[in-house]
Amino acid sequence: MSGTSPFDYENAFSRNIGWVTQKEQASLRQKRVAIAGMGGVGGVHLLTLARLGIGSFHIADFDTFEIHNFNRQVGATLSHLNRPKAEVLAEMARDINPELDIRIFPEGVTRDNLDVFFENVDLYVDGLDFFAFQAREDTFSACARFSIPAVTAAPLGMSSALLSFLPGKMTFEDYFGWNGCTELEKGLKFLLGLAPAGLHFGYLVDPSAVRLAEKKGPSTVMACQICAGMVATEALKILLDRGQVLCAPHGQQFDAYRNRMVRTWRPGGHRHPLQRLALMVARRRFSRQITR
Repeated sequence: MSGTSPFDYENAFSRNIGWVTQKEQASLRQKRVAIAGMGGVGGVHLLTLARLGIGSFHIADFDTFEIHNFNRQVGATLSHLNRPKAEVLAEMARDINPELDIRIFPEGVTRDNLDVFFENVDLYVDGLDFFAFQAREDTFSACARFSIPAVTAAPLGMSSALLSFLPGKMTFEDYFGWNGCTELEKGLKFLLGLAPAGLHFGYLVDPSAVRLAEKKGPSTVMACQICAGMVATEALKILLDRGQVLCAPHGQQFDAYRNRMVRTWRPGGHRHPLQRLALMVARRRFSRQITR
């Protein structure tokens, strides 16, 4: 770096002090977080964690920005159209902290690069598209194998549904039960498992916009921003080992539209009687939707 650079880490993140100690801020500077997906939630996760003072990142995404990303994705602007998402977000993060150590995986996460993607990583944050089922299975399986804590937050309506998976606790597969399922079944189980309270369902004004078979659904920027705040707070607690972390089968959903915060508990995950009942109802509703 040039000696004339105005950047100074301690000064840049000095306003964090009080909510974290000087020692904790120095610790965050040494942490490495992996984020797969730089779209709706992944991009804002990266920038939020960069402002928290995290010093190193592995980021993965194979996609480029398109016009239909504008309603929610922090990197989606006219000047970034058709540019790789991971490249753009790395630039934006380095504009916050030019000292960041960022490794880009432009091919996304694959079974061939997971060992390198998770090398020396302290925390994994899921920013993958809702429908990236195989990549999500592979990343969470790797986290369980490498004993890396993992956090996912789903932007649903104007809410965020948060789940954490910690080493030695219930795994992603134990909770969602995707093994042997079709992609449609995985989508239903994922949606219901993320937010058992379903706070967002009550104000969906056009249900026809939810088209699981076509891998499409509505979204809002508010939900993405709420996700980032909840995930960064969870990251702080995990990385600094303080505060209560509610890991699966516990979860939580905050809905700004409904003015409600709900904690959920589903012992057995997808095997829980309420989850099995909800899945039966969801299958019926989906069947009626596609036969109309």
